[in-house]
Amino acid sequence: MLATPITPLIDEKNLRHVRDLILQSSNILITTHVSPDGDALGSSLGLYHHLLKRGKKVRVMVPNSFPYFLKWMKGSEDVLIFEYNPEAGKHIIDEVDLIFCLDYNIPKRIGKMATHVQNAHAKRILIDHHPYPEKACEVVISHPEKSSTSELIFRLIDQLGEYESMNHATAECIYCGMMTDTGGFTYNSNDPEIFEIISLLLKKKIDKDAIYSNVYNNYSKDRFLLLGFTLLHRMKIYDELHSALIYLSKEDQNQFKYNKGDTEGFVNYPLSIKDIVFSTFIREDEDYIKISFRSQGNFACNEFASEFFNGGGHRNASGGEYYGTMKEVLEIFENGLQQYAQKLQSSKR
Repeated sequence: MLATPITPLIDEKNLRHVRDLILQSSNILITTHVSPDGDALGSSLGLYHHLLKRGKKVRVMVPNSFPYFLKWMKGSEDVLIFEYNPEAGKHIIDEVDLIFCLDYNIPKRIGKMATHVQNAHAKRILIDHHPYPEKACEVVISHPEKSSTSELIFRLIDQLGEYESMNHATAECIYCGMMTDTGGFTYNSNDPEIFEIISLLLKKKIDKDAIYSNVYNNYSKDRFLLLGFTLLHRMKIYDELHSALIYLSKEDQNQFKYNKGDTEGFVNYPLSIKDIVFSTFIREDEDYIKISFRSQGNFACNEFASEFFNGGGHRNASGGEYYGTMKEVLEIFENGLQQYAQKLQSSKR
């Protein structure tokens, strides 16, 4: 019997399978996607602490490094970064007997780890909130309607009947993941049970104000100079289409000593402008161009992401990628705006 009022979500068959796989496993690996964000790290470290408490040998491995403003989370110092030592990473993947795939729906989202994880002898459990998951894992727990993978980790622990044994570190990481993947509970967060879960996490004595400050009040001076430059010199408003674009080349970022995570949240700023319902941030990375979309009201930015940039996500928060030049991606984006002109003009905040 559940110890909380949260509605059971996970299918009983899947729940039993997860319980059995954890019981049968002695060496567990938790993986998440390239450029881990707050939800990726929060869900991974939340589950990590919970499994450690159960006496399991467990490690977290990520494809590449993560932002400095997430390194306050307990256990972040023990996260293995695959790109730093691929051979050691491959060895670890080969020796584990259970792999959790958190916050990604298809293998390519874990970059160079993908082939090794796919070929591993270990059983795999996928837990994610992005649409269209690959079904290759032994267990697939996919709920795109939910706010975050961190919320799903809470629900898993709760349905396993283990809320009472959840420790402070697990609760803190789960809260961080839920908070960051909803923009501080400003989108994808209309489900009343989200706030029931927050209440239950607060009962574990987490300090939600400190968590907010650790994430959002922990930026460098260079990050603010980059933000000012971006809004002044790299923002374009499409008034009739209720849309805004901001973009940064590698050269732009290098001027301001860019560090991973410095542009976190930039995409949200144009949504503060009156009548803007669709905001896009295009940033040139090392090997590709990363694109982030945010929207308000009834405009589905995930449809735009899917059609033009092989992306996806949620109605009001999604992303994509492009392999080519900045000039090309800007042309595709503006052509896309024209194709979506009718939807954009009729959108409401």
